[in-house]
Amino acid sequence: MKCETTDTILKFVLAALVILAVMFALQAIVHMHEARLLSARATAANNYLLRVQSLYNDTLAYSQKNPSPDLTRILQAVQAKSATP
Repeated sequence: MKCETTDTILKFVLAALVILAVMFALQAIVHMHEARLLSARATAANNYLLRVQSLYNDTLAYSQKNPSPDLTRILQAVQAKSATP
């Protein structure tokens, strides 16, 4: 009789551990999927930032070769905005 009680308790503990293991595995899968999405978004944001910086540098170089008051004013406005934290 005592052996059946111990057996039942151990089966209950085993079932609880299996359920916890399944929950943790599903949670890990969800977090991994979220990390992949965030990584893709970060890569896209970095690529966009690099393109904008490249455009700014090209515009600055063009402005030095071909001075224009309008272009100088725009570049100064952009520089002032980027300097503000």
